[in-house]
Amino acid sequence: MAKRQDFTAEQQSVRVLKVGERVRHILSELLARQEVHDEVVSASNIAVTEVRMTPDLRHATAYVKPLLAAGPKISDADVVHALRQNTAFLQREVAKRLGLKFAPKLKFRSDESFAEADRIEALLRDPKVARDLDETGEEDAE
Repeated sequence: MAKRQDFTAEQQSVRVLKVGERVRHILSELLARQEVHDEVVSASNIAVTEVRMTPDLRHATAYVKPLLAAGPKISDADVVHALRQNTAFLQREVAKRLGLKFAPKLKFRSDESFAEADRIEALLRDPKVARDLDETGEEDAE
């Protein structure tokens, strides 16, 4: 009888992060090599910015962002839709290359973190905020 390994919570979370990173690399490689035969996916460079795994490693959410496209501008929603249509192929490839007992079910979502970073940057450039930051900086210096 095989001995079941018991992992601490810290070891389990590190494993989840490592598997998520491996899935991200595999997806990035598949997309960079244009192994997905889809017009929308082939027409744009897609960055897989993050993959979040569930603790049981059965589900993975991949956050994607289309980069500069060679042709017409392709929206985030179009890219996510195209990836969702090709989920079966991508899951098979990830399963082959990952080598786990169970292959994770993939979900694709648009990465909104860049838009949020731009929004925060715009807020910080606001003259009122800049004035408040300058006042705070002077008080800290004293």
